[in-house]
Amino acid sequence: MRTLFKTSYDFDIRLVKHAGHALWYGLLVLFALAVPLLFDVFLIGEATSLLIWSIGGMGLMILVGQAGQESLGHAAFLAVGCYANTILQDRMGLPFLLALPLAGLISGFAGVLLALPTARLHGIYLAIATLAVSMLVEDVIILAEPVTGGVGGLVAPTISIFGVEFDRYAAPGRFYYLVLAVTILVVFAYLNLLRSPLGRAFAAVRDSEISARAMGVDIARAKATAFGLSTAITGLCGALMGHFAGVFNHESFTLITSIQMLMMVVIGGLGTIHGAFFGAAVVVLLPQAIVFARDFIGSFTGAGSVAVPGLEAAIFGVILVLFILFEPLGIYGRWIKTRTFFDLFPFYRKSMFRRQKSYLKTERMR
Repeated sequence: MRTLFKTSYDFDIRLVKHAGHALWYGLLVLFALAVPLLFDVFLIGEATSLLIWSIGGMGLMILVGQAGQESLGHAAFLAVGCYANTILQDRMGLPFLLALPLAGLISGFAGVLLALPTARLHGIYLAIATLAVSMLVEDVIILAEPVTGGVGGLVAPTISIFGVEFDRYAAPGRFYYLVLAVTILVVFAYLNLLRSPLGRAFAAVRDSEISARAMGVDIARAKATAFGLSTAITGLCGALMGHFAGVFNHESFTLITSIQMLMMVVIGGLGTIHGAFFGAAVVVLLPQAIVFARDFIGSFTGAGSVAVPGLEAAIFGVILVLFILFEPLGIYGRWIKTRTFFDLFPFYRKSMFRRQKSYLKTERMR
C-alpha cells in the first residue's frame, strides 16, 4: 500500500502524483510507440482506430463527465470536423497542419452556437435538443451537395507534412504515429483543464448549478465553454476519422454513432480520461470479437458463418444496461475498486463506493 503525504495544496494539481505514476505511464507510452514494430498491419489499424475513438471519447467526456451536460448529437460535430478538414485541404489548399486545428475550431464554434440557445435546458430536454441537431446536420449534408458531395460524400486527401505522406493504407505506421501525437496532445490539454479554475467550474456546474451560482460561477458561460471545448476535440476526432476511412458521407455520422459515443464514455467510466480509452477499446474490439466468435461457432458446428442483423447493437445495449445496473462507475471504476481492495485488505468495505443518494432540495425540485 502506497501512502502519500500532502505537504502543499499544489499536490492536488500535479500532473504526476508519485514516481509510480511516472513509471507506469512512461511504460505505456513506450508500448504505444512500439506498436508498429510489434504488430501487423491489421492490428496497427485497430490500434489507430482505438486512439481516434479515444479522442472523441475525451471530447464527449468533457461535456458529459466533467460538466454534466447530456448530449445525443456529438456525431454532428464529428461530421463538422471531418467535412471542414477535407474541404479546407481540397477546396482551399490549406496544409494538414493548418486544416486540422481549424476544423477543430469550426466544430467548437458550432458547439458554442448550440450552447447559447440551450443553456437553460437540463437532462432529457438537452439530450433531445442535441439529438435534433444531429438529425438536422445529416439533412444539411445531403442538401449542400455542391460543398459536401451529398449522398456520394467526399474523399479525404492524403496527408502530407513537410513532404512526408501519412496514409492509412500506404504507410499505416506513420499514420498511427500521427494519430498518437494528436492523442497525447489532447490528453495533456485535458489534464491541464482538470486542474484549472475552468475545470473546477465545470465540476461545480455538474454537481449543483445552484451551489455553483452561489460560488460565483457564470453557469451560461461555463456551459458554452464546455460545449465549445468538447465539440472542438470531437471535431479533431472527426477529421482523423475521415482520413482513416478514406471515403465518407452522411451515413458515417448517424444517430447510432452518437449513441455509440455516449455508451463509450458510460461503459468506460464517466469523468475520467481512462474511461475514454477503456470505452474506446470496447467500441473497437467488440465488433471484432463478435466476428471471431461467430466464425468460430460456425466452424465448430459446421453451419458456416451466419450474420445476425442487429447483433452488434443488441450486445452493446446489453453491456450498457449491465454496467448501469451493476457497475455505474464503468470499467475504470471497477479497476479502482479492485485496486483499493488489495491496498486496504482486510479493511476494505463496499460502502466506500456507495452512490450518494441525498441531493439539494433545490436540485430535486428543478
